Formats: sequence, structure tokens, C-alpha cells
Amino acid sequence: MEIVVNFKGLPKIEVLDGPLHTGPPAGALRTRFIMRYFFSALRKILFLTGILLAFPLPAQVNQEELEQNQAPITFINYEGPHARIESRAQIRNIGYVLGQAVRGGNNTPGTRGRYFVIHIPTPGEGGRLNADIFGLGHDTGVDHIRNLRLILQGYLEGAYLYSAEDATLLAEYVTIYNAVYRGDWGYIGSRYQEPVTGHLDRERAGLSIRFDEWPGRTLLIIPMGIGGAGSLSALDTSVISDSRVVEELRKDEDRGVEQRQDMVELKEREAEEAEQRAGEQRREAADEQRQIDEERQRIDEERQRIEEQRRIDEEGRETAQGQPSASRETPREPGSRPAGERPPVTAEESPQGEQAGEEELARREEDLERRQEAVDQKQEEARRNEELAEQKREEAWQEREDIAADQQALINEGSPREEEGLIAVILNGPDSPLGRFVYISREGEELRRSAVNTVNVRSVLSAGGRIIAIAGENRGSGAVRLIEIDGRTLEMKAQGRDDIHPQSLLWTNGPDLYAIIASGGNAYLGRFNSALGLEARSQTALHPFASLWFQDDLVLTQRADGSALILNAQTLGE
Repeated sequence: MEIVVNFKGLPKIEVLDGPLHTGPPAGALRTRFIMRYFFSALRKILFLTGILLAFPLPAQVNQEELEQNQAPITFINYEGPHARIESRAQIRNIGYVLGQAVRGGNNTPGTRGRYFVIHIPTPGEGGRLNADIFGLGHDTGVDHIRNLRLILQGYLEGAYLYSAEDATLLAEYVTIYNAVYRGDWGYIGSRYQEPVTGHLDRERAGLSIRFDEWPGRTLLIIPMGIGGAGSLSALDTSVISDSRVVEELRKDEDRGVEQRQDMVELKEREAEEAEQRAGEQRREAADEQRQIDEERQRIDEERQRIEEQRRIDEEGRETAQGQPSASRETPREPGSRPAGERPPVTAEESPQGEQAGEEELARREEDLERRQEAVDQKQEEARRNEELAEQKREEAWQEREDIAADQQALINEGSPREEEGLIAVILNGPDSPLGRFVYISREGEELRRSAVNTVNVRSVLSAGGRIIAIAGENRGSGAVRLIEIDGRTLEMKAQGRDDIHPQSLLWTNGPDLYAIIASGGNAYLGRFNSALGLEARSQTALHPFASLWFQDDLVLTQRADGSALILNAQTLGE
């Protein structure tokens, strides 16, 4: 995947695999300045003479935008042998374990020196976004964008329950998004809320295009959506597929059609899910609202009953206080009540009972207020999901239109003609012995190049229709090893298991390959078979710049001190 990273305020950096070019030639700068000055002056003249509105000018070129739309910058990965080969499952598991920890409630899983996550659970506010931050510490060994995306895929699967297919797509978009906005503090500060930016800084925010700048200098921003784990809206797909990201995808030879189509389909599914979720929330809110209304009516009725009972009690007390007392006791039947005496009040009708009833009604009303707030919140969530569904549908529709236009353009351009080429090697720079294989035409035009860019070009051999070389670097997880290059694709077909001295050359003697091995700080001669497997190794240490001369069944070389050494060509014993 090739992308362009633009740093505000700096000249465009065009990265090949050799020297850095920090801008256009001086002539182009002079021309650009003159044209900008011309249009600026012309606008002022027309404005002052009142003609500007009546005589529209051609759209003024946005120079910064023009520079952004030039040739993309390539992700520079380590391409070569590795000291340790990890399976895809092992690499993915790095992120998956961190994701599971986040889903389990750990907001800061991982180790700062290795891979770590800062999960910020607060929702986005005021139009600003929330985000997860995925960090690469100083001791991380990831050196290829392919493997970094695999780690992110695992994280998205573990933390948010995305399917492997969706997580793979989102991981690709996340890396491009972070490369596009690398160090763009104006954008990051205005787009994300303070709890996110508080964990970031200009030097580390986003993703460098160079793998050797990843360890200790990378804080990947993963913008969060409104959905939780298990929702397609857990990540904000609109942000990671904004116009600048799509424009980078369009700079690929195939215009990124496949990835863009996959994103469109994801957004359409996201819209359906959001619409369904909104419908369920509306129904649940309506049911709860109905129960709240019924409970509120019951509370009103009970309060009216208490008020009515209070009124009756007041009237009874007033009647009792106004009745004159008898001069003498009037005879009455056994068990009868004196005239004017009210029946005894019940506990509920007593002043204490009325007070307890009022307190109970107040508690029930407070509970209703809490339930009403939850209903209002659910209705607000339903509204947001309805808006989300509409937004995703509009984005998907527009992007389908754009993809169709690009597909038609590709058809009109036609497939590039595959030219017959010659295999050659090119150096990475004037001070490097490393390079890569390329196909060139007989006129010297480069037709295709290999991704493997760590080949020691002095060690290349063509033996038995095969291309054998020494490649790699001893840094990170890289290693210097024997490799075989596929003559058709120019990619690495196989690699050996043994460490080769970086200064070694390659020799052949019959079907055998010979190279200088690095072991324990010393150099030894090794004999390898056609499968790049080690068959024999000298016990005597050699000089790292030793040469080989084969005579009959002997090989003549040099000891570590430079003196001559005779070895058996098969056993490599003295």
C-alpha cells in the first residue's frame, strides 16, 4: 500500500529507497511563485474595479492541496530474512490479548516498552471524538506494515468482537489514516477530546512511513464510534475513511477499488444495524414510558385519596371541638359510643400514617424521575442511531458513485502491457551495499521492482536457473541469511536458517554453496545444499573478508589472522 504523508509547514517529502528529495526543483518553485503572485494581483485589480462578481475567474489552485495530490509515499518496510519467524496467528495474538484485556475492563493493558493500549471509556463530547491509543514501545519488533495491521486486526477482534474480515479492513484503514495525519497537531487537537490529546504529543501521534521510526515513536489513534463491543459502529468508519484517506487509496494503480468497495459494504451493514438498533430502542422506550405514565397516574390517585382523608379528618376534628359538653352523663346502651365521638382512626388514617404515605409516594416519584431520564436517554440514542444510519447510507451511496467512476476510468485506460524485461539489481543509495532486484527494459527503463530491499548486491549468484543471494540486516527482528529469489515475481522464495556474516560473499563448487557464517562473534566457513541448509562448518575461525579458491577436493582460504588455510571442501576440516 502506498500513501502520502504531508506535514503542515514542511515541504513535501518524496521517499524512494535512496536519498530523500525535499521538494520540487528551483525552477518549479519560481514558476509556482510567479503564478501565485499573478492570480493574487489579478484578483485585487478585479475587486477594486468592481468586476469580480461579474467576471468569474478560474478556480484558484490550492497549492497545498496540489502538493498533497502528487505521487504517494511508500511505506518503507524491512524486506529480508528474519532471525525468528512468527506465524500469522502469533502476530495477531499480540493485539488480540490486549483487546481481550480492554473488553475485560483493563483500560491500560500491555507494557510501555512493548505493545500497549490506552483505552479511554469517556464518550465523545461537543463534536470531538473519543479514541483508543495503540502504542509501540522501544522494544517492539514489528517491521512491516503487513504485520502491524495483523496486530491491529487482532486487537479489534479481541476488544470489539469484529469479524476477522471486518477487522482486517479496518486495520488497513487505521494505518493509512494514522500515516496521513502523522504529526498534524492542528487536526488532532481540533478533532479529539482532551482525555485523548492528553496522552498524545506531536512527535509520536500517528504512524511514520518508515518501520525504523515505529519503536518508541508511535501512538496510533483509533477513533471510537457510538457502538460498543459487538457493534459495527464501535469504530468511527467515517473518520478513518475521510476524503484524504480515500484520496491516498485512489493513488494505487487499481485506485484502491477493492478496499473502498469493502468499506462501502461495511457502512451499508452498519446503517442496517443502526436502524434496527434505533427501532428496538424506540420500542423499549415506548413500553417503559407507558409503564411510567401508569405508575404516575397511580401515584396521583393515591395522593388524592390521602388529601381526601386529610380533609375528612380536619372536618371531624372541627366538629368535635365545636360540640358543647353535657352537664351530666346521658345514659347509653352498653357498647354504644358517646354522641359526637368519631370511630377510632386506623394506622393509615393517622397523621403518622399519612406522613409515611407521603414519604413513600415521594420515593416512588424519585424512582420515576430516574426511569424517565433513562427513557429520555434511550430516545436520544435512538435518534443518534437513526442519524447514523442515514449518514452511513449517504456516504455509501456517494462512495459507490465515485468507485464506479474510477472503475470506468480504469477500463478506459486499459491494462498495462507486460513487457519482456531483464533482471538487474539496483543499490539503495551511494553509501549502501544493499539493494533490490528490478526488471528493466532493454532501453534501461524500470518495469517492476522487488519488495526485498536488503540484498547484498555483491553476493548475487545465478546457479542452475535459480537466483541466490545474501540479504538482510542485523537489527530488530531482522537477520542476514541466504535467500532464493523467484525469477518471475522477484520476491523472496526461501531463506536459510543460519546467520551469515554481513561482509560475506557467495561461492559455488559443483552443487554446493559456500558462505561465511557469523557465530559467537567469529566468522566460519559454511557449506550449504541447494535448499540453503547447512551441511558442514569449519572449526577454524576465518577472516571476515576471506576469499575462497577451490582446487580438486580442497578449498584455500584465510584464518582470522590472515594466514593461509587449507580445508577439505566437503568436511571443511583442516
